[in-house]
Amino acid sequence: MFTYSVNRPVTPEQFHDILVRSTLRGRRPVDDPAAIRGMIENANLIVTCWRDELLVGIARSVTDFHYCCYLSDLAVDQAHQRQGIGRRLVALTHEQLGPHARIILLAAPAAEHYYFHLGFEHCSRAWMQDKTGLKKSLE
Repeated sequence: MFTYSVNRPVTPEQFHDILVRSTLRGRRPVDDPAAIRGMIENANLIVTCWRDELLVGIARSVTDFHYCCYLSDLAVDQAHQRQGIGRRLVALTHEQLGPHARIILLAAPAAEHYYFHLGFEHCSRAWMQDKTGLKKSLE
């Protein structure tokens, strides 16, 4: 029923569509086509799940393949959730990485317990900075 692929081409339109059909639509710039295009074109590890030609899940990452892998998006079509797709996408992402690489991600508040069940460890040492924070640090 589902086919999984590593680095199968995904168009910006397909990426936009899966974000809208998942729970990520409110946390991603779905109204900014240039950002969506840049997000999909500049990821260097993309693991996908397809039902025929419909993209139903994606794990989009930026990684060096040896030390760390930032899992930027884990999105599964809401109509296909609770079928193990997210778990399989994470497992296939790990398979592409070297033995010492860790997956790092930022979880939405509603998804924190999901990642715990996948074996992720909560890390309280993460930091984020946007351009506003950068400007403040330079003042």
